[in-house]
Amino acid sequence: MSGKNTKSLATHFAQAGGAIDPTTGAVVPPIHNATTFVRDENYEPFSPDHIYSRDQNDLYRLAESLLCEAEHAQAGLLLPSGMAAVATLVRTVPNRGRIVLQSGIYWAATKFVREFCARRQVELVEVDCADQAAFREVLEGQKADLVWIETPSNPYLKTVDVAASAKLAHAAGAVLAVDSTAATPILQQPLDLGADIVMHSATKGINGHSDVLAGFVACRDASHPIWELLKTDRAGAGAVIGSFEAWLLVRGMRTLPLRVERMSENALAVAEAMHAHSGIDSVLYPGLPSDPGHVLAKEQMSGGFGSLLSIRVKGGREAALKAVGKMQVFKRATSLGGVESLVEHRHTIENTVPDDLLRLSVGIESADDLIGDLVQALG
Repeated sequence: MSGKNTKSLATHFAQAGGAIDPTTGAVVPPIHNATTFVRDENYEPFSPDHIYSRDQNDLYRLAESLLCEAEHAQAGLLLPSGMAAVATLVRTVPNRGRIVLQSGIYWAATKFVREFCARRQVELVEVDCADQAAFREVLEGQKADLVWIETPSNPYLKTVDVAASAKLAHAAGAVLAVDSTAATPILQQPLDLGADIVMHSATKGINGHSDVLAGFVACRDASHPIWELLKTDRAGAGAVIGSFEAWLLVRGMRTLPLRVERMSENALAVAEAMHAHSGIDSVLYPGLPSDPGHVLAKEQMSGGFGSLLSIRVKGGREAALKAVGKMQVFKRATSLGGVESLVEHRHTIENTVPDDLLRLSVGIESADDLIGDLVQALG
């Protein structure tokens, strides 16, 4: 599964890594719904790679290989959701271990980690990892099992230095895991920057069509002990998706580079327009030169800054909700990374988020239509 792809990612994904059905020559991989496979009269497997589909599904293997090539990973696992990927990774931490978790990240991941640590007597330290001084303070001279960062973060779009984080984590004896969902493998490869694990909610940009739940974790070094723990956990917990969902995920990935390019261009245009709008207090987006993480994001991301941004509306909660109610092109829904643009009043779901903040997931529509919709909604 390993090795850097010599083809461009556009070619790699468009051709599904060169996958051709060996039986028919079809350019689209077939779906095999069987859960079990026959053996011969001597009880030898008809196909050694097909015993039981929980771990041995050709569509899983195809999706995993496509993403591993893009992430420059030696091994990876497909899972039934982004939260399943979170859980599988967190469960590698032993009882009475120590986790250092970036604060202000995806709320469901934070909630799960907090509850896991409470059950397992695991010490949990939450820190703003974009603040290198604060980050260093909780790690220097101390041990940890897992350091978890998310960059760009959701919903605050903070950029964390992956290379510096890797040095701090490894000095503490910890594994560095990076949630790179908002960037996708097209814009950022954390493993090349020193991370041990990269994970994604593949439900989001990787699939890109708001019709599949999936997760993915990949390991830079398949000889690292954590890889065996991850494999064992997925197999034992049965954390797998169906064949049709895996097929849909592969189909979605065939346009991944094209979608990410368009969405990133649109997001930057929207961010610039909102930055200049009198009704907006601030725009959170690493693509803007005014953003505190812009210089770092330019260094560790390539080809764009992603489709996710947040805006803070002047006038607080009332003005933010009024604007949301007037939007016609942006759909009022929770998620990100799809071809359709979405808006979310995040405080309604996560009350620790400021009530003037609107999270925008920018899709592939006309940028002029998206900007026009925001302008009319803001009045």
